[in-house]
Amino acid sequence: MTQSTSSPFRGVGGIFTNVKDLGNLQEAVKEALEIKNNRYAYKQLGENKTLLMVFFNSSLRTRLSTQKAGMNLGMNTMVLDINQGAWKLETERGVIMDGEKPEHILEAIPVMGTYCDIIGVRAFAQFENKEFDYHETIINQFIQYSGKPVFSMEAATGHPLQAFADLITIEEYKKTARPKVVLTWAPHPKALPQAVPNSFADFMNEADVEFVITHPIGYELSEKFVRGARVEYDQMKAFEGADFIYAKNWAAYQDPNYGKILSTDRNWTVSDRQMAVTNKAYFMHCLPVRRNMIVTDDVIESPQSIVIPQAANREISAQVVIKRLLENI
Repeated sequence: MTQSTSSPFRGVGGIFTNVKDLGNLQEAVKEALEIKNNRYAYKQLGENKTLLMVFFNSSLRTRLSTQKAGMNLGMNTMVLDINQGAWKLETERGVIMDGEKPEHILEAIPVMGTYCDIIGVRAFAQFENKEFDYHETIINQFIQYSGKPVFSMEAATGHPLQAFADLITIEEYKKTARPKVVLTWAPHPKALPQAVPNSFADFMNEADVEFVITHPIGYELSEKFVRGARVEYDQMKAFEGADFIYAKNWAAYQDPNYGKILSTDRNWTVSDRQMAVTNKAYFMHCLPVRRNMIVTDDVIESPQSIVIPQAANREISAQVVIKRLLENI
């Protein structure tokens, strides 16, 4: 069996919510590639252990890949859909509970903790209260009150399992030692959270890549995630010589427009026009994707589109995280 190269996660029992929680990023990617070649090497780690996945929002890739990752490690897996079949949960303290929510999350969380060994949580930003969202109130309540290791399956401000899978994919497909990676905003009919672009920036800023973010004025992300990345408002200029193009929509972050749609300009839709100035770049997207809003049919169906291998690596990123959590129980 391959020896683990993991570093302990932060917090009591282990937590995974951002790139820093992985420790050495090169070692994490190396471990991921080793696991991809032998997915069942650590089945004994999860024997007689239970993974609980708690979903406050819909999911396809996250649910299937994370459940498969747990099963690869020998775990029993349970899924709880909070909005389908469970009691509606109140999430804030001090609320007089005389409405339609009969249970408070502060009782529900420790109860969940009694039935499992590790908890994954998926809870999107609501765009009702920026402070509530950016304090990661819901997942932090699980961390504080469950008594169990907790990892993010996408929270209000980050989607680290996705970003880790993205990094694995870039490592597999890169043709140069230090590729140019461009995160581009693209239009969408609905206001979407900043979680995916935030985490992608979080990971790319720690990776050995040339990282550029491009978007219309007004769509600036939090400096916490942008850090030293180059921000370019001219999309065509940003695409020049790029090796990877990552398209994603997000709603405005900056006040007073938090959570709002400021543009639906389809000139930002990724098409052959933009891809022509790249270095035969690979196209990436976290899926699901709105065709001919985010990206044209021709681009996403082209040989340079790696959205399916990218999605497949969600299983691998989740397995590395769960494996490390199991090792620290």
